[in-house]
Amino acid sequence: MDKITFKNAKVIYDDRFAEGGITIEKGKIKSLETDYTCSNIVDCSGNYLSAGFIDMHLHGGGGSDFMDGTVKAYENIVSSHIKHGTTSFAPTVLGSSHEEIMTAINTYKQAKKLSHLNNKLLGIHLEGPYISKNQIGAQPEKHVRIPEPEEYEKIAETGGKDIIRWSVAPELEGMEKFSCYIKERGILLSIAHSDADYNQVVQAFKEGFSLITHLYSATSTIKRVNGFRVAGIIESAYLIDDMDVEIIADGCHLPESLLKLVCKFKNINRIALITDAMRAACQNVKKSFLGKEGTGVEVIIEDGVAKLKDKSSFGGSIATADRLIRTMINSDTGINLFQAVNMMTKNPARMLNIDNKIGAIKIGYDADIVVFDDNINIKKVYSKGVEQNM
Repeated sequence: MDKITFKNAKVIYDDRFAEGGITIEKGKIKSLETDYTCSNIVDCSGNYLSAGFIDMHLHGGGGSDFMDGTVKAYENIVSSHIKHGTTSFAPTVLGSSHEEIMTAINTYKQAKKLSHLNNKLLGIHLEGPYISKNQIGAQPEKHVRIPEPEEYEKIAETGGKDIIRWSVAPELEGMEKFSCYIKERGILLSIAHSDADYNQVVQAFKEGFSLITHLYSATSTIKRVNGFRVAGIIESAYLIDDMDVEIIADGCHLPESLLKLVCKFKNINRIALITDAMRAACQNVKKSFLGKEGTGVEVIIEDGVAKLKDKSSFGGSIATADRLIRTMINSDTGINLFQAVNMMTKNPARMLNIDNKIGAIKIGYDADIVVFDDNINIKKVYSKGVEQNM
């Protein structure tokens, strides 16, 4: 039905809690009250109701990866994560060959043509290939390179407005020209897999880099240069007040102590939760791989995370959005449910410059709705007013 009203809910607004309900119609939030004359009333049974979760950085789930190059992979990933409350996705393209990046962009465009995917896909997030070999993480070294105009201009022109974010290392040769070109196209610039020092981060911030990708993962920290200590990206995140950060709050990539540190020294409105999920998310498997099917990096799944086979490093997250919020409120971070939900809704929407239509329970906003209990168990999910299969 076009019109649905919700009652008996603990509604999480972007600035307050309130008991009551809301009414949605034709895919939008129409009223912040329950309409008892409506023929379709959903009883939330005292559970929480919030805006749908926004994952601005994920690679896959349900056994698929966005690098697989098929629309079926998109359908599998979206259907797997939506059961955990995610209603908006920024498919992340791993650093790879030029041909594979172009294929990934074209696959995204094909997926956007399908109505059941179109309204859930926010745009492409390119992670690399312009990153530091000193902070490579689980990315394939053979695809790491410096930015060349003839390549990134072709990528940007092919992607057009479908590219919403590009995560790179700002200290690389040629990066000043790259960042100027990308910023002019309205693409969010983010610092990632970088060995930059404090001065380089400050300069990058001035050039338009406003976000740090998965803080503490593949990000530099204090080091010695000619005997002198030099601050890195981690310290810069705290020193630059207006710099946004995203964190993989799965309790593995960032243990409780670091989650607490981030929340103590960073304005909570500057923090976004991300899954950075790979294909093994939403699965019960012991082995998987990161990246494109058949060519990806093999990983093992244990202790709630993906690890490289030699266990020297993590190989991606298997987190879901509900797990992130659950971890935040159950850890000694000082963060309450209202704040944690904002980190998965309001904050990423602002960072992606789409906070005028999603990320909050407001009249006129898209009716992306999640209903969940005290333990963040998802009960119902609506995307643009349409109930999703659970």
